[in-house]
Amino acid sequence: MNEEEILNKIGLKLKQIRKSRGYTSYENFAFENELHPAYYWKVEKGKNITLVYLKKILDIHNITFKEFFYDID
Repeated sequence: MNEEEILNKIGLKLKQIRKSRGYTSYENFAFENELHPAYYWKVEKGKNITLVYLKKILDIHNITFKEFFYDID
């Protein structure tokens, strides 16, 4: 799996988690959690992400790195 595929999987998984938590809009999720909406949108679309930003998002969802990456290879 190349970098682009991994980033797309991460973005898709974050989108699925967001929606499963009742946030139909990425913008509402971003605003309510003090994230920059345009950057968060890019993350869900598979753009590059820092580990610090990913950790912040996972903390919002109360998910560990281990839980998040268990099925991403």
